[in-house]
Amino acid sequence: MQKVSYIDLGLINYQEGWDFQEKVFSELVQCKIDNRNLPKSEQRNTESSLIFCEHPHVYTLGKTGSESNLLLDKKQLEDRGANFYKINRGGDITYHGPGQIVGYPIFDLDNFFTDIGKYLRFLEEVVIRTLRDFDIAAGRLEGCTGVWIDPSDTKKARKISAIGVRSSRWVTMHGFAFNVNTDLDYFNNIIPCGIDDKQVTSMKKELGHDINMESVKGSLKGHFENLFEMELTTTLDQFEKAK
Repeated sequence: MQKVSYIDLGLINYQEGWDFQEKVFSELVQCKIDNRNLPKSEQRNTESSLIFCEHPHVYTLGKTGSESNLLLDKKQLEDRGANFYKINRGGDITYHGPGQIVGYPIFDLDNFFTDIGKYLRFLEEVVIRTLRDFDIAAGRLEGCTGVWIDPSDTKKARKISAIGVRSSRWVTMHGFAFNVNTDLDYFNNIIPCGIDDKQVTSMKKELGHDINMESVKGSLKGHFENLFEMELTTTLDQFEKAK
């Protein structure tokens, strides 16, 4: 069974989290490049990682997104205590903030399956199964990435988890944003994912009370292990790397 390092960065500035992601991602890609020039007996095993964190208020725009979907100017961003970044994932604009679990799987898909479409569906399925653990029914909305509540009703459909990834040499980065106890007012300042006729929601809004974040993380981790047929490991070294 594939072993994957689990790293919880806690609440971390978006730029710091992005830099850490890039470091882990680049090391994994470089390992694969180096292995190509080595005999099989000397090749190193590639080490995948699953990173969880929360970010202070921030809006991020994917490389295919439109800046017009951010409805605030620089002064208004400052007044809201939020930052804005153009980043190198797919997808359009989204919001990250406290009470939201952000997952960054940095996986070598050569160790799982080399199919980006399947990978995206697996990320969605992890969240769908986690929501089921908390008695929330969720699914997919045709033509849209992410996880939705009431996806079969176009008037009621609302997004609870956004997904945007980048991959190179079958190594992934970025991932998903899952609204648990998120302040949804911040979504009013954007056109989320460029979709202007759908709402966003959170576990707290659906259930009417705060949700224990560690319980949700535990459920997510279990479904990652089952779906990807892997074992998550946490070591002191990984915590040191995360600092």
